[in-house]
Amino acid sequence: MKLAFTASARPEAQEALRRLRHVYGESGEADADVIIVLGGDGHMLETLRKRLKDKKPVYGMNRGTVGFLMNDFNEDALPERLARVESVRVRPLVARCETASGVVIEERAFNEVSLLRQTAQSAKLRILVDGAERMAELLCDGVMVATPAGSTAYNFSAHGPILPIDSRLLALTPISAFRPRRWRGALLPQRAHVRIEVTEPERRSVSAAADNRETRDVVAVDIVEDSGEALTLLFDQGHALDERILREQFAV
Repeated sequence: MKLAFTASARPEAQEALRRLRHVYGESGEADADVIIVLGGDGHMLETLRKRLKDKKPVYGMNRGTVGFLMNDFNEDALPERLARVESVRVRPLVARCETASGVVIEERAFNEVSLLRQTAQSAKLRILVDGAERMAELLCDGVMVATPAGSTAYNFSAHGPILPIDSRLLALTPISAFRPRRWRGALLPQRAHVRIEVTEPERRSVSAAADNRETRDVVAVDIVEDSGEALTLLFDQGHALDERILREQFAV
């Protein structure tokens, strides 16, 4: 099995990179069968974006902070572990961001697309789903659309629902909603087209983030799932993403 390694800038990730290259050697990414990712979830998300062209499977080992998308770090018997992995398919969201200056920026996100206020003023947003207005005015710190893979990340911290990895749903979750105060969000089918418009961009500026890539001063963001761009994440037996998501729902 041909391996290629990538690591974040964290010292522990760089040290692991040196040791694993020494023990197992390395093929170039073009020839590799599996991409080994060393770091945390942030580096994993960057790696997944880079794999959209070649669709190579990705196996992560945690040398970062959270590591929900990663396996535990263990440098022993790596080829043998890779021969027994469980695979999970993840699909990105496409965020088409229109800015106040008229520029359109397209980004992809495997966890969530979030809109956040840029100033002390609350954001004032309008939400449409499949072309139909569902909320004329949401006054809030922000709102996000999260995938099943990302539902245990920022979405869960904002009191959004945890989604089973194979649920084919998206979570639409407000962040500190002020009006309507009691709105807790919605579950949408994965095929939904969500459009979020900033209704007072001059007074209440808003940024959009696709995972960890930010676009400032947006006036509207269109969000859809890119169902044709599924990637494969590899996990050690008994520690696959569906099991981790299930455990999170029973954590106290």
